[in-house]
Amino acid sequence: MIQHISKPFKYFFKLESASGLLLLFAAVIAMIISNGTYSDIYFDVLKKYILIGTENFGLKLSVLHWINDVLMAVFFFLVSLEIKREFIQGELSNPKQALLPIVGAVGGMLVPALIYIFININDAATLKGWAIPSATDIAFSLGVLSLLGKRVPLSLKVFLTALAIIDDLGAIVIIAFFYSGNISIIYLLLMLVSIIFLIFLNKFNIKIFLPYLIVGIFLWEFTHQSGVHATIAGVLLALTIPHNKKKPNKSLLLKIEHSISPYVAFGIMPIFAFANAGVPLEGLSFFSLLNPIPLGIVCGLFFGKQIGVLLFSYFAIKLKFAEMPNNSNWMSFYGVSILTGIGFTMSLFVGNLAFVESQNYLNDVKIGVLAGSLISTLFGYFILLLSTREK
Repeated sequence: MIQHISKPFKYFFKLESASGLLLLFAAVIAMIISNGTYSDIYFDVLKKYILIGTENFGLKLSVLHWINDVLMAVFFFLVSLEIKREFIQGELSNPKQALLPIVGAVGGMLVPALIYIFININDAATLKGWAIPSATDIAFSLGVLSLLGKRVPLSLKVFLTALAIIDDLGAIVIIAFFYSGNISIIYLLLMLVSIIFLIFLNKFNIKIFLPYLIVGIFLWEFTHQSGVHATIAGVLLALTIPHNKKKPNKSLLLKIEHSISPYVAFGIMPIFAFANAGVPLEGLSFFSLLNPIPLGIVCGLFFGKQIGVLLFSYFAIKLKFAEMPNNSNWMSFYGVSILTGIGFTMSLFVGNLAFVESQNYLNDVKIGVLAGSLISTLFGYFILLLSTREK
């Protein structure tokens, strides 16, 4: 059913595919350093606090929090711009076109969460990680598809991209509702005032980004203080950026998206991967994967994602609510379903929120995410290699 391929999608796909390889490199380097001679320096730097501004009027965060709270707010801002564009004029603007990836994404979020819950049901502490295996890493999954070149139909690339974008939207909702701290009513009201200002800027069709940015900075600070995770500020800001679908060359949304995309893809995401993928492997064995958290994540990412995506999509197609992507077959569709188990960035991010105060649990999260994503990568690539032919 997915037939029309927009220029924004082609640009997005090329960018994400290339950055996926850089993400892999950053993760590997982090693993090497965190288990080598300079491991103490690696972890000490991440814990080091940096102050921007003054003690009375400034922001003091650890290096890891600057990355996970500030830089990732920019990432969520970009993702939300992409989601908004896709729903206004992209692959998700047509309800029937959007239905298959939406249904697949719902299955791909629900089944992994249920598998994780089943494995961790008897431990309230580890149960908090139920959402970790529900997300798909856009850059890594598209990077794997790019390695197969024209063997994979463009319609399947569009399907995977749309599904991953919807997954991100689901992750944003989960973070907002389930991984926020103690809520401050005063700062929530200040957030509301900031959002109202942004809406007024949109309604008056202000096409200069600076006013949005200034209000957005205040919105980030109010969100950070409110107990809601600070990255949600990036989402709220993106939703107020105006988009002119009739005159794309005059769209502020597209201008911002194209301006910051390379910096996010080749800067912020590799930095995030480098800061979050490092995990000490000393004392670990195969049996470490059998601990409840890693086991729940691995089974959720590898088994849960493919079962959820494939099963829900199958019934949607058989009941004629949606149609199979053009030039694809069930085997190639299955291969793409396996690739949705590449959680990496978003799974690590959710894991950081779920177990922010437990380093041992965080190490388990990293092991599970890396193992589940690696297995999904290898099996998904192999299935697609067998099911497609060179064109």
